[in-house]
Amino acid sequence: MKKYEYVTVYIGKFFGAKSEEHRKIIDEYAAKGYRYVGYIPTVLDDFGKIKDIDLIFEQDI
Repeated sequence: MKKYEYVTVYIGKFFGAKSEEHRKIIDEYAAKGYRYVGYIPTVLDDFGKIKDIDLIFEQDI
């Protein structure tokens, strides 16, 4: 059986350019025994630009 955790990350204007927040979160959950499995866009603006995502982690229980 698997356990899943979802962590919301605000994308902001420059996500990916110099953002390190997602890396810290992935490292933190890896240290807890979770595996990063992907992300889901959760908030889009009127032009379809992603504003927020949920990082998805899984762990065997």
